[in-house]
Amino acid sequence: MLKIDVHTHIMPDRIPNWSKEFGYDGFIHLDHHRPGFARMMQGDRFFREIEENCWNPILRIEDYAKYQTQVQVICTIPVLFAYWAKPEDGLKVSRFLNDHIAAIFQSHPKHYVGLATLPMQDVDMALEELDRCYTLGYKGIQIGSNINNLNLSEAVFIPLWEKLEQLNMCVMVHPWEMMGEEQMKKYWLPWLVGMPAETARAMASLIFAGVMDKFPGIRWMFAHAGGSFIPTIGRLEHGFNCRPDLVAVDNPNNPRQYLGRFWVDSATHDPELLHYILKKQGSKKVALGTDYPFPLGDLKIGQFIEEMELDTATIEDIFYQSALDWLQMSKDEFV
Repeated sequence: MLKIDVHTHIMPDRIPNWSKEFGYDGFIHLDHHRPGFARMMQGDRFFREIEENCWNPILRIEDYAKYQTQVQVICTIPVLFAYWAKPEDGLKVSRFLNDHIAAIFQSHPKHYVGLATLPMQDVDMALEELDRCYTLGYKGIQIGSNINNLNLSEAVFIPLWEKLEQLNMCVMVHPWEMMGEEQMKKYWLPWLVGMPAETARAMASLIFAGVMDKFPGIRWMFAHAGGSFIPTIGRLEHGFNCRPDLVAVDNPNNPRQYLGRFWVDSATHDPELLHYILKKQGSKKVALGTDYPFPLGDLKIGQFIEEMELDTATIEDIFYQSALDWLQMSKDEFV
């Protein structure tokens, strides 16, 4: 059976020292301190150690073959977004990262599909880069759950949604710059608690602002099974019903009506939760997604799904059909 992982991250094995080039700090560079490993550094500050599967496309194909998975949808690591940088510098970083990913999916079209990154701090520059990435063969983009604390529902982003709909490109929304991060550094809480909340923030703001209705042609995918949005849909609906003066100010539609109108990945790490997500979303809007190659990811590439005793049609939806629908691609392109 064809298997497509819609949520994986990759980066170049060599990154320019942007901090030195641009004259200010915050950009990631790599310190290859031992074979097969590198330290991600922000200036002099250690961020994370990564392994070769974070940059080696051949090694990744071999890793995935162990779990009978043929295709990876690749996008950059959110810490590389650089939305906070000067717009012209953000554009240069985006171009570098996009050229790297494009070279991979162009060289290995049976194994890789690309999602571009954009300099979202300047919508005109983002549109310029989006057009370029479309010509390179990108199927969609990955964006953060907020842009320098602006919700994705803000009017400034409307030209981008218009262009994405026009180009028939999809969107992966990934949490980053988690709200309250500075107040919960201990226990890895930004990743464990902040990320699910960030994704729910993005989803709720897009729905309550009516963005999904204004741009029905955009195919949205939300990482980590939609974070805490779907499990708290009852609370969102109750708030909509009991305080419409606060919630229903821009959109008269009940948020529950949007279940099944967007895609989520399968990264729940919990079969019972995935059963719930499938019940609420329907299997045609749930796609295999692992967050490979990071420790919080489903690094056994959907093995738990195969053990859930799901029917064949549901498994086919999760493993490839939902992804093909989201990407607007055909099975023939991979087999």
